[in-house]
Amino acid sequence: MIKLVVLSGLSGSGKTLALRCLEDMGYFSVDNLPVPLIAPFVDLLDRGEEVEPQGAFVVDARERGHLDTLPAIVEELRERTDLRVTVLFLEASPDVLVRRFSETRRPHPVALQDSLGVAEAIGRESELLSGLRDLADRVIATDSLSPHDLRRQIKSVLSDHSETGDLLVRLVSFGFKHGLPRDVDLVFDVRFIENPYFQPGLREFSGRDEKVVDFLESQPSYTGFCAKLEEMLAFVMPRYVFEGKSYLTIAFGCTGGRHRSVALAERTSRYLAQSGYRTQVRHRDIERGSRRES
Repeated sequence: MIKLVVLSGLSGSGKTLALRCLEDMGYFSVDNLPVPLIAPFVDLLDRGEEVEPQGAFVVDARERGHLDTLPAIVEELRERTDLRVTVLFLEASPDVLVRRFSETRRPHPVALQDSLGVAEAIGRESELLSGLRDLADRVIATDSLSPHDLRRQIKSVLSDHSETGDLLVRLVSFGFKHGLPRDVDLVFDVRFIENPYFQPGLREFSGRDEKVVDFLESQPSYTGFCAKLEEMLAFVMPRYVFEGKSYLTIAFGCTGGRHRSVALAERTSRYLAQSGYRTQVRHRDIERGSRRES
C-alpha cells in the first residue's frame, strides 16, 4: 500500500512547514509538483524499494493551467486499491494572510500573475482552489497555530499509531571514561549500581550476556531504578509524542560502557518496544569497556 498525501492550501498558510513535517515523517516530498507529473510521481513510488512507500506533494494556485483537472485526478487516485490518499488543505483568514505577507515581504503568487493587490489575490486564490478544498480529508486553519501545533495536527491525521506516533527512540550506552555522547536528550548515570566488572567470571562478558543480566537483576538498586525509570517513561513518552517530537535519544552511562549501561539500554529498548515505540540501540563503548576500569 502506497501512502500518498496531497497537500494544498492558500499561500502563506504554512504549506512549506507542513511539507517539512512530512519529510521528517519519512515521506518522499515534492513542492509545486506539476499536475501532469502526478501519475509518474506515483509510479516512481511504486517502483521504489520501500516496503510501504510514502509520498507527498504540494499542488496549489501556482499550477494555474491544470487546476481544473486536479479534482478529477485526485478522485481517480482514491479509486486505486494500492493507494491510501489523504488530502490536506491549509488555510487562514485573509487578515492573517495579509499580515504574514507583509511581515515576510514575499510577493503573493497570484498577485504576480494577475497584477492584483494581496487582499484581492487571496480572494482569487480561494476561488481557484475551492474544488480541491471540497475534496480535502482535513482542512486545517493555521491562524493561531504555532509550528509545533501544526506538526501535531498533521501527525495526528496521518499516524497509524495515535498513542506512539512516529517517534523513534534511540537508546545509547556509553562509558564516562570515554566521554559523553553528543546529541542526546536524556542522560542517566548508572555508576551507583554495583559493577559486574569486579565480579569473578563476569569481566569479559557484557550487559547483553545472561550472566551479567542475572547479576544485575539480583540487585535491589538495579531493579528499583528500572521500575522508577519505566514509570517516568510511561509518563513522559506520550507527552513527547503530543509535542510532535520525531526522535528521542536516551543515553545510559557507566564507567567503561560495557556492563551496566549496556544492560539498561537493552532492557529499556524492550520495554519501549512492548509499549509500541520504535527503538534503535547503539552500544558505543562495548568493546572498549573490556579494558581495565577505574
